[in-house]
Amino acid sequence: MEPLTPAPPARDHTAIPIYKLYGYGNVWTTSDPLYCETIAAQEKLHNWHVAAHKHTDLFQVLFLESGEVTVVLDGRASTLGPGRLVLVPQRVVHEFIFRPGSGGYILTLTYALLHGLCARFGLALSAATDPAVLALDADEAGRHTALSFHALDREYRGLHSPQRGPLLESLLSVILVWIHRQGYPAGTAATGSDPGSQHLTRYARMIETHHPRQHRVAWYAQRIGVTPAHLNAIVQALAGKSALELIHERLLLEARRELIYTPRTVGAISDSLGFADPGYFTRFFKRLTGESPKDFRRRALTPGEPSVAAQTTAS
Repeated sequence: MEPLTPAPPARDHTAIPIYKLYGYGNVWTTSDPLYCETIAAQEKLHNWHVAAHKHTDLFQVLFLESGEVTVVLDGRASTLGPGRLVLVPQRVVHEFIFRPGSGGYILTLTYALLHGLCARFGLALSAATDPAVLALDADEAGRHTALSFHALDREYRGLHSPQRGPLLESLLSVILVWIHRQGYPAGTAATGSDPGSQHLTRYARMIETHHPRQHRVAWYAQRIGVTPAHLNAIVQALAGKSALELIHERLLLEARRELIYTPRTVGAISDSLGFADPGYFTRFFKRLTGESPKDFRRRALTPGEPSVAAQTTAS
């Protein structure tokens, strides 16, 4: 692969930056549906700091083999040591701050590739919407997974190796199967290609695409080909939540992202998420979080300040 020269992306300061590959503008820079880079490369490209941004149609896996990283996922910060995998689905706002000298890999794959591998092996990863941090233990499965990252990186750089594409997919599949066996997404370790799991996967994908329009459960059920009651029963059995709760959780997640990462007014955020008026949006947000959007934004941007809900409980 030829060396790439970073170019600053065109930023919309009223919205969360969306990049194909961080630092290369809104383009996909490789002919492969997979991009592999080392953490060490972040020193030259970004001075060990990948600023807050999100991807669309890309799934990312960070494997920290040595050193330390502070990851910020949708506004929640964690400092991690070696042997951790960070999973970042599309549209999750994320930031990586590496300790100088850290080592490991960052895999970025298109959802076209992810969907194909998930369908082939009965995995549910392509339906995931929440980020996660997993521990790569020193057992046999963990060692094989770590070796797969090393082998994948070597093969990725051998552009003219025979059967390179199939081998890359095979090595990636080892990693994805290990992730799936850890129960990611939550509650899916034992799921497969049964109709219920397929309906839930499709429902999650549709919510991800259509949540700003605030469609009712019946709208989704009709397009999936089941009744609203049946869809709700499937979601309740496999996800432990109602079908409507999944819609509300996705709206709340996007609202939190906008409040933390953009300067948009509450009214503008309310409008972008399909609410009839800011008052309705504020009531929705407060009912689910215990605090108003303005209070949430102030607390999120002022480290150490307790939430209104916590203050009320304490009193």
